[in-house]
Amino acid sequence: MSIAIYIAVMAGVTYLIRMLPFAFFRRKIKSQFFRSFLYYIPYAVLSAMTIPAIFYTTHNIWTAVAGTAIALVLAFLEMPLIVVALAASAAAFIVGLFM
Repeated sequence: MSIAIYIAVMAGVTYLIRMLPFAFFRRKIKSQFFRSFLYYIPYAVLSAMTIPAIFYTTHNIWTAVAGTAIALVLAFLEMPLIVVALAASAAAFIVGLFM
């Protein structure tokens, strides 16, 4: 029974998060500051979720640093996402072999 309550609460919270902006902002947002703030929120949230996961998943700081460095360089060079992911994983694996 408690799992049903958890699912219902989760569904309600998810619905409220998506519904509230539509309820409060009926007109187009004209403030350049507020629009730029909203533009960067997905990037900030994604970074806040991803960066800790990168450094705590491998349990070895050097594998995490190697994978992150390779990923940042390849992303800066605008390589495809699959290339970045595979190269970062390979770099972490190779460094892990020698640690």
